Amino acid sequence: MVGSTGTIGQATLQELRRRGHDVVCFGRNGTGANDRVGDVSDLASITSDGFRGEAFDAIVSCMASRSGLPQDAWAIDYQAHINLLAAAKAYGAKHFVLLSALCVQQPELAFQKAKAAFEAQLQASGLVYSIVRPTAFFKSLSGQIRRVKAGKPYLVFGNGNLTRCKPISDQDLASYMANCLEDPHLQNAILPIGGPGPAMTPRQQGEILFQLLGKPPRFQRVPVAMLDGIIAVLSAIGRISTAMANKAELARIGRYYATHSMLVWDAKNKCYDSDATPSYGRDTLQEFQSQLLETNQVVNLGDHAVF
Repeated sequence: MVGSTGTIGQATLQELRRRGHDVVCFGRNGTGANDRVGDVSDLASITSDGFRGEAFDAIVSCMASRSGLPQDAWAIDYQAHINLLAAAKAYGAKHFVLLSALCVQQPELAFQKAKAAFEAQLQASGLVYSIVRPTAFFKSLSGQIRRVKAGKPYLVFGNGNLTRCKPISDQDLASYMANCLEDPHLQNAILPIGGPGPAMTPRQQGEILFQLLGKPPRFQRVPVAMLDGIIAVLSAIGRISTAMANKAELARIGRYYATHSMLVWDAKNKCYDSDATPSYGRDTLQEFQSQLLETNQVVNLGDHAVF
């Protein structure tokens, strides 16, 4: 397994071990007895430090670029996975379970194109594949808790109803990833997956938070055109500044999620389809945010925080 140190990776690792799978983790940091330390971007390290001449039944990857910036995306989302796939084939692995992303179905950004490029290579590899494309994560929808607790309005793009998603918890997604190793119906397939319940708009997500806090809903609209202006300025400066070019790309990532639903894309009707987006699991966003509030936790989205 690679990518076991992130929140989804940790949840997936625990679920695999709970089901009795013997899992060996490979990556930059090792903390457990079955962990192997090396460089996921170096084929020689994957071979010598990861596989060590041993055979494995399956590869499970929750690995993803941290920033989504072009150089990072092509190095990790594509090339590191290409190296892992080559080693897997060389050492007889039969099945590759990949955590991808639903936004790959409409790729505009570097990290989406890198993921899509590897997906194509995996499908053509001859290995059994399970390509899991989840919708939004609870963490990514909980970045405004601090500002709302402080009495500030919940920020939404447009009227707050531009997009929808079926958010899924780390634990439910981990369970689905583990199912891929055991259920033939989830093999040799691209698997969009969301959490339980109907699709929600950002405005509905905000209403949930206000309800949990016992406050009347207060929203502040942010025009998408504002992001367009920021992107234009940063892109212009980015021609002479790498730092500004990176900020422009992060702004483009923010704009994408502000204007695209994380639901299955209906190519025929050119729209996102909530009914065609499968649901799985039991955890809800409301339960997750309630627990965050009870334990006084704050979600830090780092470079990907739009607000």
